[in-house]
Amino acid sequence: VQLVESGGGLVQAGGSLRLSCAASGMILSVFSSSTKAWYAQTPGKQREVVARISTDGTTYYSDSVKGRFTISRDNTRKRVYLQMNSLKPEDTAVYYCNLNSASYRTDYWGQGTQVTVPG
Repeated sequence: VQLVESGGGLVQAGGSLRLSCAASGMILSVFSSSTKAWYAQTPGKQREVVARISTDGTTYYSDSVKGRFTISRDNTRKRVYLQMNSLKPEDTAVYYCNLNSASYRTDYWGQGTQVTVPG
């Protein structure tokens, strides 16, 4: 199983990016049963969850991104997305995709994608 993130890059403040996470080699039932999340990590700090979507569609957003970021998933295509709008310099981080299934006792991470918003 491999989670492959894409969509990161350099964007000016106020701009938008859409991150994508593709689950390769994962059976559909594991993907569907997983809680999907995006984490952000800056140098010297722990990864912190910025957005999460549960199997029933319930979403959670950190206070810092609420109202600006939107997490979504496409179970058929086994993809997770993070729409990032109104980006700020403090959003600069490496963003990681995470899929966690309690049913199958699996926890997968992507390799990370860099998002840079110059100050």
